[in-house]
Amino acid sequence: MNTAASEPTRQESPQAEGLDPALNPPIDDPLLEIEHLSLWYGNAQALRDITMKIPRNQITAYIGPSGCGKSTLLRCINRLNDLIPIVRTEGDIRFEGESILDPRFDTNLLRKRVGMVFQKSNPFPKSIYENVVYGLRLQGITQKSMLDEVVERSLRDAALWDEVKDRLQERALGLSGGQQQRLCIARAIAVEPEVILYDEPCSALDPISTNKIEELMLELKKDYTQVIVTHNMQQASRISDLTAFMYLGDLIEYGKTDELFVRPRKDQTEAYITGRFG
Repeated sequence: MNTAASEPTRQESPQAEGLDPALNPPIDDPLLEIEHLSLWYGNAQALRDITMKIPRNQITAYIGPSGCGKSTLLRCINRLNDLIPIVRTEGDIRFEGESILDPRFDTNLLRKRVGMVFQKSNPFPKSIYENVVYGLRLQGITQKSMLDEVVERSLRDAALWDEVKDRLQERALGLSGGQQQRLCIARAIAVEPEVILYDEPCSALDPISTNKIEELMLELKKDYTQVIVTHNMQQASRISDLTAFMYLGDLIEYGKTDELFVRPRKDQTEAYITGRFG
């Protein structure tokens, strides 16, 4: 292994090496397939020829230093980058075999199927109840019995029901930071997505709230495919089944979490996880 203390220099995209075992863990039934994906913000390239498969009902973590492309890649999965006029992409992302980058693909349907939880909790300035049912109201669902059922189910699934069941008409902004983030998760799962994306969901939370979110993610694995961007390598090692290490827009290594952290295949990965740069 490389023991140099300096930050590693850029390598040619490792994808060019073909079926590199450091980039191709065995995944028999992927829900998502990212193929040769590159992305530019204007003239600045942020992602370089990313190819990876994301399995069903598991947690996949993206790790790497700031500015390496983790959040950009995450946002590609529900096409949030489309909202930035200067973005240009090449390659493809397939969701259950269907290209989501096809201009004819319904992005509203995609964002229903692929929920998003952001770094900073962002409850709406509405009641707890109205936060949870927001997506359902957008779909035209108004039947109170149905909305009530979804509110209870979603808050239970988000491990928040017992804390707020007597406060549903109170403003969501009155909740603690950790409760607000779990409310955002409840809002995401209320519309019954298949995938939940998390962009550093615990970075602003205290350890107790972080632990609750992590326990929640592990519980949600039975029903959802989850992808998380995190700067916290300990968090990735605790909760994820697979981990992808990114650096300067390249996917350097991708594999089972326990193997990647204990026996990394790439010198760059070892240098990062041992703290020699990042």
